[in-house]
Amino acid sequence: MRDFLSAVVGKAVRVLARLRGGGSALPGLVVERIDPGFIARALSTLPLGVVAVSGTNGKTTTTKMIVEMLEDQGLKVFTNRTGSNFSRGVVAAIVGECSLSGKLHADVAVLELDEAHAMYFIDRVQPRFTLLLNVLRDQLDRFGEIDTTANYLQRIADATSDEVIVNREDRHIATIGERTRQRAEPTGAPRVREFGLVNDLLSTFPGDDDFYAGSADPAPSDSERPDVDVVLTALGKRTATFRIAGEAYETPLLLEGLYNTYNAAAALSTVRAVFDAAADTYRAPTTEQLLDSLAQVRPAFGRGERLELDGQPLELVLVKNPAGFKLGLASFDAADTGVMIAINDQYADGRDMSWLWDVEFDSLREGGVAVVTGTRAWDMALRLEHDDVEFGVVEEDLSRALAAFRASTHGQPRRIYCTYTAMLGLRKRLSELTNVEEI
Repeated sequence: MRDFLSAVVGKAVRVLARLRGGGSALPGLVVERIDPGFIARALSTLPLGVVAVSGTNGKTTTTKMIVEMLEDQGLKVFTNRTGSNFSRGVVAAIVGECSLSGKLHADVAVLELDEAHAMYFIDRVQPRFTLLLNVLRDQLDRFGEIDTTANYLQRIADATSDEVIVNREDRHIATIGERTRQRAEPTGAPRVREFGLVNDLLSTFPGDDDFYAGSADPAPSDSERPDVDVVLTALGKRTATFRIAGEAYETPLLLEGLYNTYNAAAALSTVRAVFDAAADTYRAPTTEQLLDSLAQVRPAFGRGERLELDGQPLELVLVKNPAGFKLGLASFDAADTGVMIAINDQYADGRDMSWLWDVEFDSLREGGVAVVTGTRAWDMALRLEHDDVEFGVVEEDLSRALAAFRASTHGQPRRIYCTYTAMLGLRKRLSELTNVEEI
């Protein structure tokens, strides 16, 4: 009866919120307040349990990759598709998909979790698998220091029952993997699985220490390092080569952006972990089948998402910390492309925007930036001026900025680098002008 009441109340709030034009997490907030145990009861019946995805960068896209690979192999997957990664967002997603009895009809849940808000989640739900991507300086006004973020991720790993999948190349994440191994020695659980890079690609994906202080000691040669489950060995133009269980495989990708390619290694390793654990009840796909599934995955909304406006492509590239902005700039050729930068400083973006001074904008110097917008437009303009990057319009209002961008870049491909809330605002405005996938 309690599940029924919570599901009905949540669904009613969801309908009302949609009629008012927003509030995707509101049903979750209401159900959390009236029934804190709802989330645990709803997820406890899934045969393959919960896969948690956390870390600073790449959660949304990696979660999407894992979900679509699992679905392509025949599993029914529950996920928080909007990327609302606080626990209320997960509850809201459950409310949207559960029956009136509160039951989820799925084999497994794959959930993107905010590093801090995951603490509420793991107090109620034990993940069976956890993927930890990276620890970078992000939203330090929330976390205080980067070690706090790492400690949160350690607690998620400690709460995991079956397997923790870790990034071998991130010092903080690798340490969590080692601690988990030591803790698991008496019982063998949870297991630890790694993904990584060959040495030639380490400088392309710098960890936080490398980004600020440069690489310390040179890494051992590839032949001296133990092989791990999935290794990204080469990057091509919309292709990637992975070494999986010791064998090399090249695959095409629809995903844009360097980080998304590395995140594909993380997603492959996680899907392999799920199928290895479920070998008694689910048919494990071949590596070729997994790569075929991966090759069909498109970017998540705002993460290299490609729209069409005025007959020209328009890309939305989410940027939210120095490392992410640097890789965003490195991932896309600036030549012959109109550029807009939209910087907001709402809670979901992080209020401290001083990190913009840790990013080098030299690659935009030749073509310049057509429009700078968002609540921190003038901070961004000042930053560009110090890197001798010319810019045109500075307009805090997103609607007026978008109109100016269209006018000044007519007939050109376009790209917008944007923080999270600026991305949501621009997608809403773009949906009035062109086709934008609903989330």
